[in-house]
Amino acid sequence: MKAPEEKYSGYLFTYFTGNDKSEEAIRFAVSQDGYNYRALNGNKPIVSSAQISSTGGVRDPHILRGADGKTFYMVVTDMVSANGWSSNRAMVLLKSTDLVNWTSSVVNIQKRFAGNEKLLRVWAPQTIYDPEAKKYMVYFSMKHGDDPDKIYYAYANQDFTDLESEPKQLFFSPTNGAAIDGDIVLKDGKYHLFFKTEGEGSGIKIAVSDKLTGGYVLQDRYVQQTKDPVEGAGVFKLINEPGYILMYDVYTKGRYQFTKTTDLQNFTVVDNEVSMNFHPRHGTVIPITTREYEVLVSKWLTAEEVLLTAKAPGLKRFNVALDSARRTLHLPVKPGIDLSAFKPQFESFPGVTVSSSAADFSKGGVNYTVEIKGKQPQTFAATAREDHNPVLDGFFADPDIIYAEKTGKYYIYPTSDGFDGWSGTYFKTFSSPDLVNWKDEGVILDLPKDVSWGKRNAWAPAIIEKKVNGQYKYFYYFTAAQKVGVAVSDSPTGPFMDSGEPLVDQLPPGVKGGQQIDPDVFTDPKTGKSYLYWGNGYMAGAELNPDMISIKPNTIKVLTPDNTFREGTHVLCRKGIYYFLWSEDDTRSENYRVRYGTSTSPLGKIKVPANNLVIAKDPASRIYGTGHNSVIQVPGKDEWYIVYHRFNYPKGITMGDAAGFNREVAIDRMEFNADGTIKQVTPTHGGVTNLKAKQ
Repeated sequence: MKAPEEKYSGYLFTYFTGNDKSEEAIRFAVSQDGYNYRALNGNKPIVSSAQISSTGGVRDPHILRGADGKTFYMVVTDMVSANGWSSNRAMVLLKSTDLVNWTSSVVNIQKRFAGNEKLLRVWAPQTIYDPEAKKYMVYFSMKHGDDPDKIYYAYANQDFTDLESEPKQLFFSPTNGAAIDGDIVLKDGKYHLFFKTEGEGSGIKIAVSDKLTGGYVLQDRYVQQTKDPVEGAGVFKLINEPGYILMYDVYTKGRYQFTKTTDLQNFTVVDNEVSMNFHPRHGTVIPITTREYEVLVSKWLTAEEVLLTAKAPGLKRFNVALDSARRTLHLPVKPGIDLSAFKPQFESFPGVTVSSSAADFSKGGVNYTVEIKGKQPQTFAATAREDHNPVLDGFFADPDIIYAEKTGKYYIYPTSDGFDGWSGTYFKTFSSPDLVNWKDEGVILDLPKDVSWGKRNAWAPAIIEKKVNGQYKYFYYFTAAQKVGVAVSDSPTGPFMDSGEPLVDQLPPGVKGGQQIDPDVFTDPKTGKSYLYWGNGYMAGAELNPDMISIKPNTIKVLTPDNTFREGTHVLCRKGIYYFLWSEDDTRSENYRVRYGTSTSPLGKIKVPANNLVIAKDPASRIYGTGHNSVIQVPGKDEWYIVYHRFNYPKGITMGDAAGFNREVAIDRMEFNADGTIKQVTPTHGGVTNLKAKQ
């Protein structure tokens, strides 16, 4: 028997975060609506894997409220993935009466039960109460020798410290090579077993039975709502609205997908309603009471984490900066926000109150006091300011910018960032009348849908506007699968049509290493001819044919200026001088920066000045990784702005290599000395002031 559902007021999500040993541990997050979750304990483990496991790591946590309504059971895979996917023979059983303090036991199936000499792995255990046996049934997948993974079950002993019965087969997939990640849901008297198939086809299917311990009949169709690989199906019933959530780990994309269903048959994606401040892997959700919510918050939530939940519509939420040592909070706001009326809108938690000393940021700072039940109140001094950098809302990188004569607007074309390992597959564009207020114009090129020859790694685009037969055309050069392609449109916002084949897909003659990425396009104001540049590890350039979608034969030249060149060529012409800008170091490095050289022609030898740094990190402002730029000239003026990416502020510098794919776009003024040399730019948070394109 379960506790009455009307007692529940929130949700607890338990999960792990990745394949590194430090990530293979139990973590908790909470939610009041089942859709928006906040990590507890700073997204750090709530129990040490080393203390509870035989391998030093645990994965796939499943949590269950007991039949008495007040005892909690958790089971996890005892495994470190670095040891191999067929390296574990054990699971861990955990028990708690308060969700905070847990006892644990390791159960090694191979050692515990005879006949498992060929056992290779024990994966993804889960627990369910069997009302007929009046015991807790643990079910999990096992693989023996060359046999496929099958789902087994056994009963736990009364103390939940061991399995008292030998594992029996619960289910095998009759149409696929394997069945793993089982999750059983009781609805309308029937047990629905969600599981992942592997082998011939892969995805989530359902088998249904009238009996918990057998007789499952396969419904032979996939229920995940994505074409990407998935695992770790988890189903939970919503508290204050009808229906269930089916969630699963889209593990190759580093994200979770949430779907909603009322009948466990038809599923609708609700990702746009979901938010998390963490990246979970294979986890489960249970409902919790207000008292339990308060216990979890009191144990594992800090005042800092409460303040970082600010979610006002006018807030640049990715850039909120909190300094625990100084007890300060900075709230950057979007252009046009009235600071006298601005409210941060901190998320509410049971047992937590946030109070302020005043309510008018236009008159200075505002003090906020956070009181968490069971803890001492904490007060922070908050400021709010209109910061124009970053200019785009979210994670983007490698920005290319143009001013379109056709529309009288500026457009930025970036890499869509925030994907593990630069694994984004689509491109967007943003428009602005003034370099400050930017509108998301949506996806303009989707590799899986629009490009036949390259479906992955959508990186570093470049664009140019040209008149063809009196009509404006837009030629968009982009990287896909480490090749350079070109797409064409009649509008700067698309839709763009791919040419059907890569424009550059091999190293230039004489070059022995590097990648064919990072295109840049430039039209010589002296001749009207257009040129394409590209390369990582080398800089290459070539003249484009008048059709703009092919390279003029025998014009490819290797232009690598010196050993500081890494990637991200950008070319401009000012007062008859051709400027070549490039990025030095690695985009994951805080020292990623821009240098330049000059030439007398678009494909001429590049002269490198002694002091040629254009922009670099500014530790005093906590700005790092400033690179891969483009430059825009205000039409009709000798006024120039550099558009570049940097690590996300303020978190990027704390993220290690991940900072290199959690980047953001900024704009600052770029000026020239009287002799034509470029003054080094100081990167800022303030950015540029409103600047109309046509003045």
